[in-house]
Amino acid sequence: MHLARFPRARFAHLPTPLEPMSGLSAALGGPELWVKRDDCTGLAGGGNKTRKLEFLLGDALDQGCDTLVKQGAVQSNHVRQTAAAAARFGLVCEIILEERTGSTAVDYNTSGNVLLDRLLGGKLRNVPAGTDMNAELAKVADEVRARGGVPYIIPGGGSNAIGALGYVDCAIELVRQADEQGIVIDRIITATGSAGTHAGLVAGLALIGADIPVLGIGVRAPKEIQEANVHKLALETATMLGHGERVTREMTVADCDYVGAGYGLIDQAVIDGLKLVARTEALLLDPVYTGKAMKGLIALTKAGAFRDETVVFLHTGGAQGLFGYATELEGTLA
Repeated sequence: MHLARFPRARFAHLPTPLEPMSGLSAALGGPELWVKRDDCTGLAGGGNKTRKLEFLLGDALDQGCDTLVKQGAVQSNHVRQTAAAAARFGLVCEIILEERTGSTAVDYNTSGNVLLDRLLGGKLRNVPAGTDMNAELAKVADEVRARGGVPYIIPGGGSNAIGALGYVDCAIELVRQADEQGIVIDRIITATGSAGTHAGLVAGLALIGADIPVLGIGVRAPKEIQEANVHKLALETATMLGHGERVTREMTVADCDYVGAGYGLIDQAVIDGLKLVARTEALLLDPVYTGKAMKGLIALTKAGAFRDETVVFLHTGGAQGLFGYATELEGTLA
């Protein structure tokens, strides 16, 4: 497995820290918890999408593209990081925001990641929930070509085989850090949504023979759909690297019991998780991804699912989105 064969634009702050969460472990009565700080990747506040964007931008620049075309939900962390990467490399960034949650709150639609998208120079347009986003991407790409530009379409979450290479690289990095610190990892837990982070980890761990299970806590789709999406992408990624046979269906596991009312919609258990982690570890989670993943980790821990294990929580970032939920969080943080 030789990742240097793939074009890569290097701008992430790597390796990200691997730190103990002893305060949270004590509060939950075990297991031994660690956090992989991919909120610290550095690009406009960091987050997991930065790793994916190193390979996606590398591919775009290699093709001579001058415009990134990107879609996501209104408070998308990936949109923010894509706008930042475009600014870093002098590219235009055309952004399509889907009003996925239906929120009309002023802070949700103007603050948080949306404010940063605009600050970074992204060109925003909104579309209603349920819009065919692939069709919208193609439409905008055609507009770019019509004015003489060269577009590069980035899928939702940056989740294709090229983007997933970022988390193949992360799997290698994490195992190396664990070896250096003498940590035997029994399980990795992460939020799973557009599938790229989860799939990249599964593929990377399989390819290096690390034999560490990954549990994805779902934030949107039902379990059967989520696992199928992750497995398909993990297989595509491993195949691109020449070893698709090493990825088996059993390696992809998602628990989608903590989605709540829907994507981007928070509940009291998410808020409780945000508060607990902030007050035991001084870590800021986001309401959409890491907050729901932590909601699942807390519930499963209390149910005894990880007894005597050493668990690494992959922090995918996104705290910038907290400001888009200020109205909903007001009065809940006492």
